[in-house]
Amino acid sequence: MNDNLIYTESQDGLSAFFTKIYSLVGIGIGLSAFVSWLMLYPFQANLITIMNQYSWVYLGAFFVELALVFLASNAARKNTPAALPLFLTYSALNGFTLSFIISQYVQTTVFQAFVSSALVFFIMAAIGATIKKDLSGMAKALLAALIGIIIASVVNIFIRNDSMSFIISIASVLIFSGLIAYDNQMIKRVYQHTGGNVQDGWAISMALSLYLDFINLFLSLLRILGRND
Repeated sequence: MNDNLIYTESQDGLSAFFTKIYSLVGIGIGLSAFVSWLMLYPFQANLITIMNQYSWVYLGAFFVELALVFLASNAARKNTPAALPLFLTYSALNGFTLSFIISQYVQTTVFQAFVSSALVFFIMAAIGATIKKDLSGMAKALLAALIGIIIASVVNIFIRNDSMSFIISIASVLIFSGLIAYDNQMIKRVYQHTGGNVQDGWAISMALSLYLDFINLFLSLLRILGRND
């Protein structure tokens, strides 16, 4: 893990770097989906029991998730061996917590949200990977807007305003769509700035960012499409 992965400064090298990152993103999403499926079907009774009698388990898992995100991100930046296991552990735990959210919606809505998220994700990824314009300024604005959305979401937990929830979801779709484009542009920049000399930690860090973009995009679209569920 501490050894650098060397990619040649060619289009093939850049493609290999993208493949590495998207393989990790796919593994993370697949692991989350598998754990969610386990909770929703084979262990459905356990999920219901936790929801009705042990809600603190869900809350505890949520806070552990937050810690894992910071730990995985920090480990990836330092290119330590713990980065990949932390990313996979976070993905699995996120699948557990997602199952409680997904259980509130009908299967058709969940499927529509997932397909819509995948389409938006790949369209924005293609834009980010090919666009010439520097998206750094847009990313700063999006991150500022994200902070505002987080604050608004916390406030809405207490006031429970459906209209505000809908507006937050729409804004979140726009924010994370933009961040997907920016993160894909960043992949090219990291590759170019390192001269193709890219560490595993960079790949995991980029994969974690894209994974978070996709999951948040999916949840936002799920809330929009499932308003009547």
